[in-house]
Amino acid sequence: MKDILTQLNPVFDHRNRLGIMSILAVNDWVDYGTLKELLNLTDGNLASHMKPLEAAEYVEYRKQFVGRRPQTTYAATAAGKTAFKAHLDALELMLKFGK
Repeated sequence: MKDILTQLNPVFDHRNRLGIMSILAVNDWVDYGTLKELLNLTDGNLASHMKPLEAAEYVEYRKQFVGRRPQTTYAATAAGKTAFKAHLDALELMLKFGK
């Protein structure tokens, strides 16, 4: 069981980061407003949870203007998708162990 726990990625420890990665893992690019709405987060809360994901290079972002309004969109990187899958696999192992 200890080995399974070491396979869990601490970057994904918080439910908001799990939610962010779950959304980004199955979508190409998602805009900031959509993430905020889907996860029911404030601007500050979403920004604070994006920072560790960006620092780990699990997400990338691009800023552009749509009309005259700035828009930030996010995507999971290949490394982020790989790390997230490994984290989910470890969670699944823990579930199977309990059976």
